Amino acid sequence: MDDYNVWKKKVEENYKRNEKFIEEFESWLLQKNLAKKTIRKHLNNASLYINDYLNCYDASTMEDGVYYVHGFLDGWFIEKCLWSSRNSLKETTASVKKFYQCMSEKGYVSENDYNELSSFIKENMDEFLEQMDSFENGTYYDMFD
Repeated sequence: MDDYNVWKKKVEENYKRNEKFIEEFESWLLQKNLAKKTIRKHLNNASLYINDYLNCYDASTMEDGVYYVHGFLDGWFIEKCLWSSRNSLKETTASVKKFYQCMSEKGYVSENDYNELSSFIKENMDEFLEQMDSFENGTYYDMFD
């Protein structure tokens, strides 16, 4: 199999696996008695991360996603999502944290990995917001461009 077909097969496997994770996340959110609109937003944001971003380049698994959040929040989300804004960045970040909290509680990722992800986001949120501001005012610099 050539590289493209290997990648495509991994992506298809990830989509199938991720359905279960999203369903479990939905049940977890429902137990929190959140509004349906809020649940839908969290599900969409988590799906964007695990189905779109993680599969975009290397077909990474949800479990490995705890290590890739920087690239998502610091560049990909800002550049690729036309609706990105300071508010949507904060909402998406909250969704990713909640998703991995759920995955940690269910034993799919370690508590330590979840705690590191949460700490990393907290420590770097100002940087992500500065990147968003730069993008919005036209001074954003993409080091890969």
